[in-house]
This record gives sequence, C-alpha cells and structure tokens, in this order.
Amino acid sequence: MRPIRLFVPGNIRHSSGGNVYNARLVDGLKALGAEVEVIAVEGSWPGAGGHERRRLGALLGASDRETDPGQPVTIVDGLVAVGAPDELEFAAKAGRQTWVLVHMPVPENAGSEALRREARAMRAATGVICTSTWAASELSKRGLPEARVVLPGVDPAPGAPGSTPPHLAVVAALLPNKDQLLVVEALARIRDLDWTASFVGSDQADPGYAREVRSAVIASGLQERLRLTGELTGEPLETQWARTDLTLLVSRTEAFGMAVTESLAHGIPVLVRAGTGAVEALSLAGLETSDGEPRLPGAAVPLPVGGQESPGRLAGVLRRWLEDAGVRESWRTAAVEARQKLPGWSSTAQGLLALLEARADGTPPGD
Repeated sequence: MRPIRLFVPGNIRHSSGGNVYNARLVDGLKALGAEVEVIAVEGSWPGAGGHERRRLGALLGASDRETDPGQPVTIVDGLVAVGAPDELEFAAKAGRQTWVLVHMPVPENAGSEALRREARAMRAATGVICTSTWAASELSKRGLPEARVVLPGVDPAPGAPGSTPPHLAVVAALLPNKDQLLVVEALARIRDLDWTASFVGSDQADPGYAREVRSAVIASGLQERLRLTGELTGEPLETQWARTDLTLLVSRTEAFGMAVTESLAHGIPVLVRAGTGAVEALSLAGLETSDGEPRLPGAAVPLPVGGQESPGRLAGVLRRWLEDAGVRESWRTAAVEARQKLPGWSSTAQGLLALLEARADGTPPGD
C-alpha cells in the first residue's frame, strides 16, 4: 500500500461538509493501516495567486520525473484542483499519480473560464473521485472523464429525545446557498403554531449574509423562538441534536449534505430541497414500504429558487408536520429505522483504497 498525501484548502476554516469528509476519511484510512499525510495548502482557493499555485506545483513534484515506485499517491481536494489546472497538467506530464476529490463541482453560473479550468484539472487527473452521485452526474453532463463515487459515512450517535414544543434545526454555515432566509420566511408564516428553532452553523463564513439572516429574524418577530447559535462542536452540538425533532436542509444546490445523515444517525427526520444531492443522503438507508416502494425518513420538497412560491410551500409542509401527529410519527419511525442502516466511515475509506489499489494494479476501478 503506497503512502497517501491529501492536499486540502487552507482557507476553509469553518466546519464544511468537505472539511468533515476529508478529516473522517483520513481517520478511516489510518485505521486501515494506510500512511496518510495531510497538507493544508494556503491561498484563497480556488482563486489563489501565482505564488500559492507555484508552491502547490512544487509540492506535487510537477517538475520532476517520477522514478520511485513507492512515491506517494496524491489526492487533491477539488477546491484546490480547479484553481491549479496548470500544476495538475505538469504533474501528469511528470508521471505523478494525482487524483482529484470533488465535493462540489464548479457552479454552472461561475462563468466559462472557471468551467474551463475545472475541465482541464479533471482531465489532467489520474482519476476523479466524487463524494456523491449528484456531483459525478454533474461532471458527466459536462463531458468530463467518468468519476467514481465514494459516499460519506456517518458516526454512530445517540438517539434524540426531542422537545416539547417540537424543535426544528438547520445545521449549516450561514451562507446564501444554504438559504436560511427562506426558512425564516417560512417560519414567519407558521408563527401561530408552537415550535422553536435553531440555526446551527458558522456566522463567519459570510458575515454579510449572517447579518441579513439576523435582521430577517428580528423583522419577522421571531427572535424569541429562533436562535442563531454559531458554529458548535462536541457536547454543545450533541445537546442541540438531542433537543431536535426535525432538521431542514434547503440548500439551493447541495452535492450530498452530511448534516442529513448526521441527523438520521440521531433518529431525527429531515426535510430537504428536491432536485439536490441531499435527496441521495436522505435515501441512503434504502428504506422501503411493505409494497417495496421507497420510503423517506422525512421529505424532499420542490422549492423553486426565487419568487414567493417557495416560502409558502415550505411553510405548508412544516404546518402539516406540526399539526398532524401521524405524519410526525411516520417520519420519526422511518428516521429511527434508517439510523440502523447507515454506512460508517470505514466503508468510505475502504472504497477509496479499492479505487487507488485497482488503478495501481492496472485494473479498471469497479471491475
């Protein structure tokens, strides 16, 4: 087993899905006996400057021909890779085995130059690994090389007893894509019902958006019922999970959404935006009805971006969940059942090692 070097962006310091995946993957690889070195690459990735890109190139060994068969296998986080296509192309010419780990493809609205840089980086890579089927599908639509999927795992967690009145939580950094403003609008429409809520996530990732969310909470008169906790870890985060009855993840785009599986690990149902990768996370446990039909531990709701249709739709689903004890019980039962079927991080690490070893043996991954 060759050593592994994982290059991660040094500029993402809040708790993101990519950061969590990278850290837990490394733990899993080490538990399997792999030698892993994590290198945090400084720079404003993916828009790092020339100095940071040249440093990355030197670290990749892009200027040296590979002669040592024990040379480490390099995995570059996609946020870094799409900012350094030149360096990945040089590394490929030097014979380096360099994989790209894609958590989220470049957004379609990022512009043609950003998409070209992504395409060059993906084509220069030894192989592309995506952390969700949704991400791999997006790259395929762009005509890029086939990506292999290694889904996130989840840690076992204690079941959540919940609260009275019911408590709702959005576990995500305060970012425009996560659309906490939509949740505020929806909650304002059901203020006649009993509930409390928390937004659990960093307010430093986008301070301007965080101020917008706080202002919206106050303007809606929800400040006594909706709390912004900031980023939580460890016991304070577990305390939040313990009091939660329903989690919401209504991101405009989402490759997977590990907050979904983390919620299910606590036996808490989840409401997600239809059409995003979060639906894959919600259906990961593969639950079925007695008739063999798919059964979600929560709901995937169509929420168009823009306009005033989405707040009403979301409010309607939340109202039904709050007013109908049968709906609450069925979602909760499915979440508790899903809790027993979620894959652990060891399966993530095993899946990635299988891809690397298959390529080293000359066997097409997946054969």
